[in-house]
Amino acid sequence: MEELYINATPQTPFIHFNGKSGVMEIKGRSIPDQPDEFWLPVLNWFETYLLNPNGSTVVKIHLEYFNISSSKRILFLLYKLNELAEVGNNVHVEWLYRETDEDMYEVGQDYAYMVKVPFVFKEYIDVDIAMAV
Repeated sequence: MEELYINATPQTPFIHFNGKSGVMEIKGRSIPDQPDEFWLPVLNWFETYLLNPNGSTVVKIHLEYFNISSSKRILFLLYKLNELAEVGNNVHVEWLYRETDEDMYEVGQDYAYMVKVPFVFKEYIDVDIAMAV
């Protein structure tokens, strides 16, 4: 299965889904003007992946902001992960959030409550480049 690779834009996240390794990554901002135009190819790729998944699937979600239309599509993807878990696949979500972003942490907690897939929460600290010099 070909990898799905979409470069980030100011309105859409970086997407890298690797069917061979079972690692899926979503990173950045998701506020597309046309949410279906962006998310349908992503969700369709994942539907195809479900037909012949890796024995282990990890979805890494590292979003700094997303709107309600993106939220619905992310939830749809997470519900699809339930299907993998129900047939015995090893599945989990890594939810990355900025140490100071309590809202994004809480959104991840809400998603974790809505699906049966385990979540691993990973907090990170932004390093100011000017301070690192």
